[in-house]
Amino acid sequence: MNKLNITEQFTLLSEEWAPKVIAQCNGQSIRILKGTGELGWHKHEDDEKVIVVFKGQLTLKLKSSNDVVLDAGEMYVMPKGVDHCPVAQPDTHFMMIEPS
Repeated sequence: MNKLNITEQFTLLSEEWAPKVIAQCNGQSIRILKGTGELGWHKHEDDEKVIVVFKGQLTLKLKSSNDVVLDAGEMYVMPKGVDHCPVAQPDTHFMMIEPS
């Protein structure tokens, strides 16, 4: 594995809401993606997910509690089984770390 420049990797993304695996470690996939607008409600029944914002702002609407607003440099661990709807400000860049 060679070192990666994460900022540079974001420039290679052509589609929004289309995660790209940039590395794997201990059974976890490290994915980057960019988004604008709302993705839609969903949940991950069996797995937690780490979300780290690099650029922009990502709001995680949660049915069970208050929304979580993430700015650049902030992260959140999405618990398994929680209904959520990601909403991204224009050209938001973020990373997800989750089981492969």
